[in-house]
Amino acid sequence: MVLHAGPMATIQDLGRPGLARIGVGASGAADRGSLKLANRLVGNPEDAAAVEITVGDFSASPTGDLLMAVTGAPVPIWVDDRPEGCNAVLRVRAGQTLRVGIASAGVRSYLAVRGGIAVPPVLGSRSTDTMAHLGPAVLEDGVRLPVGAPPTTYPTVDQAVTRGPTDARLRVIMGPRDDWFTAASRRALVTEPWTATAVGDRIGMRLAGPVLERVVSRELSSEGVVRGALQVPPGGHPTLMLADHPVTGGYPVIAVVVDADIDRAANIRPGDTLFFEETRKQVLT
Repeated sequence: MVLHAGPMATIQDLGRPGLARIGVGASGAADRGSLKLANRLVGNPEDAAAVEITVGDFSASPTGDLLMAVTGAPVPIWVDDRPEGCNAVLRVRAGQTLRVGIASAGVRSYLAVRGGIAVPPVLGSRSTDTMAHLGPAVLEDGVRLPVGAPPTTYPTVDQAVTRGPTDARLRVIMGPRDDWFTAASRRALVTEPWTATAVGDRIGMRLAGPVLERVVSRELSSEGVVRGALQVPPGGHPTLMLADHPVTGGYPVIAVVVDADIDRAANIRPGDTLFFEETRKQVLT
């Protein structure tokens, strides 16, 4: 049972890819690598559903003995009064309380349970899509979450070694509408620092920095938008599209963050500084 859900806790797996043609976004974990790691630690398939915790401040108590793991943004963890570590297998007995404190860096942590969170799937996924309102509701205090049958395989590691925080340099491929912007704006995008503002959620993150000026002033017909797109509204401050982004948009996209850097983008906190670096090659996770 969830005792305290914190500011924004949701159920996430690897989402609903391939449904944009019917107007359904992929959604899924904002930091896919951390979700996969949490599931590997408890012996689940990588796409099993887990709890995505935003910033921390989460607690839960199981009704049966469970194996759990917490990955992603580093957070203090306790089982009752016993301190535990991130990226490790946690043995939590029935009636004990798992508490997740406030993240010291990053934004999103992942709590995986052996057997996965077994809420009913919607369109093939158990993910909460906060924009389309698909999947389970955002978690609240007192919610009881079903746990699936444990897999036949057993965890083979007790703890994972992960890289520490890295600088927020995100590779971008210019376009498809970079020609709608001045040469100075295109240059500023990949040479000037940007700051993540407090205007952000699983849908996208507004950035503060140089005003990106357009050379094409006409309206743009709605066209497809992907995770990682840098969409620029009339004010000239880009929004970085994240997991629950809309499938179409009417503002020009000056560049797209490569797939391999999206997990790091999803862990940028308000006030953090980031830089964009141009590349001509898509890099997948």
